[in-house]
This record gives sequence, structure tokens and C-alpha cells, in this order.
Amino acid sequence: MGWGTGGRTRRARVLAALGALALAAALAGCGGNGGSEAGGRVVVALDFTPNAAHAPIYLARHEGFDERHGVRLSIRKPGSGPDSLKLLAAGRADIAVLDINDLGLARERGEDLVGVAALVQRPLAAIIAQPSIRRPRDLEGKRVGVSGLPSDPAFLRAVLSRDGGNLAKVRQVTIGFGAVANMVTRKIAAVPAFWNAEGVELRQRGINVREFRVDDYGAPRYPEVLLVTTRRTLERRGDAIKRALAAVAEGVNATVSNRPLATSVIAAAAGNADPRLVRAQVDAIAPALLPPLRLRRRTLEEWAAFDARTGLLPRKLDVASAFDFTVAP
Repeated sequence: MGWGTGGRTRRARVLAALGALALAAALAGCGGNGGSEAGGRVVVALDFTPNAAHAPIYLARHEGFDERHGVRLSIRKPGSGPDSLKLLAAGRADIAVLDINDLGLARERGEDLVGVAALVQRPLAAIIAQPSIRRPRDLEGKRVGVSGLPSDPAFLRAVLSRDGGNLAKVRQVTIGFGAVANMVTRKIAAVPAFWNAEGVELRQRGINVREFRVDDYGAPRYPEVLLVTTRRTLERRGDAIKRALAAVAEGVNATVSNRPLATSVIAAAAGNADPRLVRAQVDAIAPALLPPLRLRRRTLEEWAAFDARTGLLPRKLDVASAFDFTVAP
């Protein structure tokens, strides 16, 4: 049967449609597991339940900054405990949110991780104490809650020694991650925690705590929270990582300039969290997000020396191999 004039038109349309489907299938195939260099999926694994520090990542997705830069961010919340490093190692995440000290400890274990951006530009760690504690060395003879992580005693030693105190005279009590509950019930005099999270929440509950921030006791203004990837992922998907970071950098600016939006997005992501608490935490951390994602080599060298000096790390980290300064926008 001949196509005729109308048949030729229909045939052209069918062939064009088939061509479009083939192209779409090819592009989808490029996306595959993790996506192509441009236009693919980039999985970001969080270090903790969604909170204000993660707002730039969520706003990059919510506002479409990722698609504007040619990628699609997929955010992975942690399970019952932090698992961002496990997801990176298993190839199930492209980028992980990670505390800078955990990057150092992971590299000490032989994991070839690379810091590619600073999500939070200053230290968040602090000894958060009851109002009666006027200075760190007042904690001698008092009960101080620790999570059980090896970094807690080293952190306490660093701050106490700077104030002339002696860690051996402090009664350390392991409380896991129950910092807020133990402070509210006054079972402990202080706890190593984050001033932007637990510190803000305790004040919201009416406890006028004192904060002894690590950068007021000898630490440099190092970036507490990093975006990290593996060397292998960086080599294979470097362009996609760069595009994702460009989107998150826009998310930083959006967080700082539109805090009500950041509050609503994070409160929803955290499971309808108290918006008043989330807003207070957004306000607390917003200044520490700037400048967006920048890594400063000199500051990182100072941090590495501080961690080695205080015992947070067994030796000074090789900053040149642990960080890539060419990826962040």
C-alpha cells in the first residue's frame, strides 16, 4: 500500500517522533547510575538530619538552581546514624556533608577523600555550659557529658588547657547524643556540642547557657562543615561535581537573603520541625555560610596544625592532598 502525499507527511512525523524517543533514551542511559558529566543526577549524602546548615543544598534543589547548572541534586538523609561516608565508599553518593575533623580522621584510616568546598566557614564546636560556669576551667570537679566519640576529650582538653584547666579533674560522663536533654535536666554542667544547633535549642527552651567556642580558645577560624567526595568520583565526574557546587553556592546566597524560605524548606525536610527553632538556627548560621563554599589554603594549614597540636588528629594532615581548590566556584 502506498503512503501517498498525506502518507509521506505522517511517515515523516512518525520518524521524527521515533528519533526523539531514541534521543531521550540515549540521554537517560547517560544518566544511568549517578548520571552523566552534564545533565546527570548528583547524590548528596547528609551527615545528620536536615538542619539549617543544609539549607543551601535544599534551596539549590527547591529553587531549581541545580537544573539551571545542568545537574539534578538528589539529597540522601541519614538513617539511624551518620552514614554519609559509607554511602561515598559504596559509590551510592557523589558528595557527602562532613565535619572537617571527620575528614581528617577518615584520611588517617586510609580513605582517599577530598574536600572540595566549605559549606560552613567557621568553627561551630563549643563547650556549652550551665549559666553558673563562668569560664572553662570552672568545669574542674564537675560532670561534663561526652558523646563517646574520641574527638570529645581532645576538644575538651584543647579548650580547658587554653584557660589553665586540667582535663584530668573533669568528670566525663558518656551521654551519647543526648546533649539537650541532659542539659535541660541539669544532669551535667556542660557538653561539647554545636553552638548553632544545641546552643540555639537550649536558649529556645529558656536556658541561658554559656558558650566557650573553640575559636575563642586558640583554634583558627576553620571551616567546620565541608562538602567531600572521593578521588575516584572527582576524576570520573569532575564536571558534574563542579556544576553541583555552583548550584549549592547559589543556595548559600538564597539562604542568607531569604531566611523565611530557608526556614520553611528545612522545617518541612526535617519532618515539620518547629519553625521558630529552625528560624533561630538559620539566623545563627547564615553569617557563617559566607563567602559561598570558599576554601582557604592558609586557614586549612592552620587548622591542620591545631588539630595535630591538640591531639584531635595524630599528625598534621597533608592539606594539599586532602583538598582540591579548583572545584568550588
